[in-house]
Amino acid sequence: MSKKDIKTREDVYLLVSSFYVKVRKDNVLGPFFNNTIKDWDAHLENLTTFWEASLFLKTKYLGNPLEAHEKVDRDYSNSISELHFGLWLNLWFETINELFEGDYAENAKYRARKMGTFLYLKIFEARTKQ
Repeated sequence: MSKKDIKTREDVYLLVSSFYVKVRKDNVLGPFFNNTIKDWDAHLENLTTFWEASLFLKTKYLGNPLEAHEKVDRDYSNSISELHFGLWLNLWFETINELFEGDYAENAKYRARKMGTFLYLKIFEARTKQ
């Protein structure tokens, strides 16, 4: 059975919400997210907008992911490592592969890898400024 590509906001929401079900259950990643996010419905909508903007380039995202991730790293005593980014990326790819296939699905993987690398480097750079 062939899967469809990511085409709509509803598809993006399915991806994001399915992904975060996995993240929240993960023994390593779960505590960071479950102890930080207070309103999951709002967070999922916000992340859906982020990914919709990233994939379709038609929606404007007004948040600051870098600032948010630097704050979480500070709140957790600078303990975010490459392991966390690797686990996050693996779960993201796994979720995409389960639900979708096509150009947008591949772009979602590419953009996540690129974003993860950027955030990882910037988090460590921010530690030197503390």
